[in-house]
Amino acid sequence: MAIPDFQTLMLPLLRLLGDGAEHRASQATDELSDVFGLTPEERQEPLASGSQPRIRNKVGWACTYLKKAGLIESQARGVYALTPRGRSVLDSGPERIDMKYLERFPEYVA
Repeated sequence: MAIPDFQTLMLPLLRLLGDGAEHRASQATDELSDVFGLTPEERQEPLASGSQPRIRNKVGWACTYLKKAGLIESQARGVYALTPRGRSVLDSGPERIDMKYLERFPEYVA
């Protein structure tokens, strides 16, 4: 399987955080890599800059956008938790969360 884009990662990431616990981005990356069945090679595939694995970068972008929309919050550097708004979104059962979906939240648009 190809490495999913950051928008495809948004809903699975929100579901992962739906357990109510705080999660490190590195832990979320490992768990999402399992969900998407990424191979060891895909998990280590670097960005063109070589600064970090591509999947870690995409999880980071998913976190950034979900945080801007108020669905998750940062508890510490690289540690995230679901917000009440995030819980409400999960409870509504969306089929997909992407940038277009996030436009319904004023903080995201701003």
